[in-house]
Order: sequence, then C-alpha cells, then structure tokens
Amino acid sequence: QVRLVESGGGLVQTGGSLRLSCAASGTILRINDMGWYRQAPGKQRELVATITSGGSTRYADSVKGRFTISRDNLKNTVYLQMNSLKPEDTAVYYCALQVVSSATGTYWGQGTQVTVSS
Repeated sequence: QVRLVESGGGLVQTGGSLRLSCAASGTILRINDMGWYRQAPGKQRELVATITSGGSTRYADSVKGRFTISRDNLKNTVYLQMNSLKPEDTAVYYCALQVVSSATGTYWGQGTQVTVSS
C-alpha cells in the first residue's frame, strides 16, 4: 500500500511564493520519476515539472525560471518551489510518483489548491 500526502497550497498575492510538498509512505522499493501537474477550472491537467531519479529536471515553458522541482530520496518526497507567482498559476496541483513496490505503478496525490490573487 502506497500513500501520497500533499501539502503547502494556499492563497498568495501576485509575485509571492509557495512551496508544495508530496510525501510517499508505505512499502516502497524505490521511486523513479516524480512530477507535478496542475489543473485549472475548465482546463485539462497539464505537466508543470518532472524530476528523474538521477535529478534531471524538465519544466513547462510557462513556469521556467520561476518554479523549481526537487526531491529527497531518503524521505520519498518531492517539492515544488514556486516563486513570482501569477494569477494564471491558479490551479489544483497534483504530484505523481512512479513507485516501485509490491504494487508498482504511478500514484497521484490528492491535490492541493493554489490561488494567486491579482
């Protein structure tokens, strides 16, 4: 059984910062890719950033230079540092982890709301 818990969302003004966390627990052998996605009202879920087990990162063009994804393999946790936030960053943010365990697969967090006021 693998469980993901997200935290760190909230309400912030334009230009502000937030840090999201996503911690996995359970019987985990290892975690391969980790990523953050977001879904705004009326829009499809989109990729925000990913990080491989080796630390290689990839970002959506809309967040490059403002967001930073990182991971702590000892804590099975992925982070998303979000700076210079804009109203268009408002969305529900989801983490997704490729977990190798007795039930290997991609696991999703419950989602955390990020609202950026103008």
